Amino acid sequence: MDYPGQRFPWQFDWNLLRTFIVILDQRSITGAANVLGVTQPSVSASLKRLEDALQVKLIDRGSRHFRVTQAGLQLQEQAGHIFQSINELPNTLPSRSEALSGTLTLAMASHVVSPHFDRVLAGFAQAHPAVNFALPVMASDEVMAWVRQGRATAGLCLIEGKPAGLDCRPLYYEYFALFCGRDHPAFGRAEIAPDEWAGFTSVCFQTETRDGSLRRVREMRDRIGLTLHPRGMSSSLHEVRRMICAGVGVGALPIHAVAEDVRQGRLWQMNAPVPPARIAVYLVTRQGAAQGGAASAFLAALNRMREETAETELDYA
Repeated sequence: MDYPGQRFPWQFDWNLLRTFIVILDQRSITGAANVLGVTQPSVSASLKRLEDALQVKLIDRGSRHFRVTQAGLQLQEQAGHIFQSINELPNTLPSRSEALSGTLTLAMASHVVSPHFDRVLAGFAQAHPAVNFALPVMASDEVMAWVRQGRATAGLCLIEGKPAGLDCRPLYYEYFALFCGRDHPAFGRAEIAPDEWAGFTSVCFQTETRDGSLRRVREMRDRIGLTLHPRGMSSSLHEVRRMICAGVGVGALPIHAVAEDVRQGRLWQMNAPVPPARIAVYLVTRQGAAQGGAASAFLAALNRMREETAETELDYA
């Protein structure tokens, strides 16, 4: 006998939620079709079936716009929780073996360069050979979204303020200084006149804004008069570094992350009249998330490293 409200979960096609998540990731039907390996009409039909089943509009789209409705945003958050529960399912069930297994998803900002994190990862991978790893790289705001939605166990990123629904703990501190490539006129120079800075072209990270996670870098640029209209921009450390090396412009990079480039003569740390910007890289997890198995063990290993390591070691000056 079907009671009121019980019929829906039995008739609902749970695969529609997976398609919906991919559509939002790609911000397009075509992109979702490419990722899922199906046709565009098939993805459009799945979205319509989902909207019909829920009797609500989830995405307002046209030839030139793509907007997620309020209902769509709410479903995105709920679908993330469902995704995390399914992802953790193998780790929550008893096993014949005591060995940890499953896939550990850690969302990473592109500039995460930490020998301390790497040692924890190496030790954990060696101790638990049945655990697999997924380390998608994205902008810091996307990292927080993935963790908040339950699509990642944890994230390493920059934050601004106190993000809702997340527990955030500084993992290490990095220092952003200004660099130029070997063909730049300032390369190798110990001194730069104050009025020269305004004449240099620049490149920057997308979050170098007055309210972004790299606002301290923006403040550093403003104080020395470096152009406010960068010639190049990216969310990736590797691409910002590439543009600086190529001579597109002057830009800020974490000192410890490009030390080898400086030693090899590919980059030059410029003598700016302001000190490097100190930025915290945070370990973020979802508040109230029930972590099991590999996720719980890996976070415990990270926290143990953090507690046993002197603050000065985690300050990459």
